Amino acid sequence: MMSSPRSRLAVPFVMCALTVPVLAVGAQARPATDTVQLTEWEVPWGAEGRPRDPSVDPQGRIWFVGQEGNYVARFDAKTKTFERFEIDAGTNPHTVNVDKDGDAWYAGNRNGMIGRIDGKTGKITRYPMPEPDAKDPHTITFTAAGDLWFTLQNSNMVGFLEKKTGTITLARMLTPRARPYGIVLDRTGRPWFNLFGTNKLGTIDPKSMRVREYMLPDERARGRRIALTSDGAVWYGDYSRGFVGRLDPVSGAVKEWALPGGGTSMPYAMTVDDADRLWLVETGRQPNRLVGFDPRSNSFIAQVDLGPAKPNTVRHMVFDKTTRSIWFGSDRGTIGRAVVPAPGRKPIG
Repeated sequence: MMSSPRSRLAVPFVMCALTVPVLAVGAQARPATDTVQLTEWEVPWGAEGRPRDPSVDPQGRIWFVGQEGNYVARFDAKTKTFERFEIDAGTNPHTVNVDKDGDAWYAGNRNGMIGRIDGKTGKITRYPMPEPDAKDPHTITFTAAGDLWFTLQNSNMVGFLEKKTGTITLARMLTPRARPYGIVLDRTGRPWFNLFGTNKLGTIDPKSMRVREYMLPDERARGRRIALTSDGAVWYGDYSRGFVGRLDPVSGAVKEWALPGGGTSMPYAMTVDDADRLWLVETGRQPNRLVGFDPRSNSFIAQVDLGPAKPNTVRHMVFDKTTRSIWFGSDRGTIGRAVVPAPGRKPIG
């Protein structure tokens, strides 16, 4: 459905550029065999703003949102400076993702819209949801053409936004209160997403917009974030039970491996690197812990504490191949980087 004319009108953009020299919180002490290098920088607007959900732009700068602080921001790791972009009051953005043109798209989690910050002019274009019960855009991913798929967790929908026209199409889930959450796209352009309110994963046919749900074997399973390996397998972190799981999208077969932290590990943030190694954050322990899993050997290859033993949750992260860095935001008020070792091998696909 088309967004309203108002949603496609670029409006003046107010930016508070804060050039703040920031000291790294510091790399964590680690065993000699642990080759993951961790650095964190304190966000100048405080932990109460909840900095989260980073994305890397074509210049290598890190964009993120302050969900409770109601801002979009950008961090330059080379100059150690932050810029803050003011957005509409009450937006409370959940996610920002930067497209290949350098435009930053954010999910207005509490005002029912998708926003786009023009990477060259700084102007905002707004795309309101076309239906009143589509209230909470959540996580965003891009197609090869630059269009957007996004989840709406509590509205129980997944949306598609065509960048050229601004048209938004919504697909309702088959299961009530399924809560679509994390989302990624496979090589064919098909979106895959967690259904955090039930023991299922979901996908949508981009042409027909038909929803298909895959049942996970344990009724207590609750996938929160999702990733794909180059062989086409769909991976998820089971937040409720403390497992990393693999779904074969052809046969529907599921395999699971218990995380090092066990049933209380509460895996949340998740990503995959260029060697198809899975990385998850165990948030059920303090400090949160970054865990690496190798699908070739079905074994855990790294366990790294993220910061000190203070209340914290790492909710989302992305892998940047150029710098071999996993970027994340933390509830402790930091933007973090975990540099992972080169694998010396090809992906599994």
